[in-house]
Amino acid sequence: MLKIIVLLIGLALISFIAWWFFGKHAVATETANVTDDIQQIDIDVNGGYSPESVVLKRGVPAVMNFTRRDPSSCLDRVVFPDFGINRELPKGEKQAIQIDTTKPGEFHWACGMDMFHGKLIIK
Repeated sequence: MLKIIVLLIGLALISFIAWWFFGKHAVATETANVTDDIQQIDIDVNGGYSPESVVLKRGVPAVMNFTRRDPSSCLDRVVFPDFGINRELPKGEKQAIQIDTTKPGEFHWACGMDMFHGKLIIK
């Protein structure tokens, strides 16, 4: 009987881990505000990125403002490999990162350890 209980608990844990890493999760998407011919969006860095998906207009200069509240060293950098950006995010400070919006498409960003991710959509 004990072996069956242990087996069921093990299967439940494996299922939860598979869902956590590979399942589809709802993602907060936000469009940047355009004022004075520049678009800006604030990204809160606290256990991940919020919003996790950002939409920018093509051809309009853009700034993404990252503010890190999380003390973990994993989130102390943000990397945009498609744009050649690898920037430090000091805790409690807003870091403005300019984004080249001349090419449309989907681009990804991640923390320095590539554990937390975000998506940038330029259209």
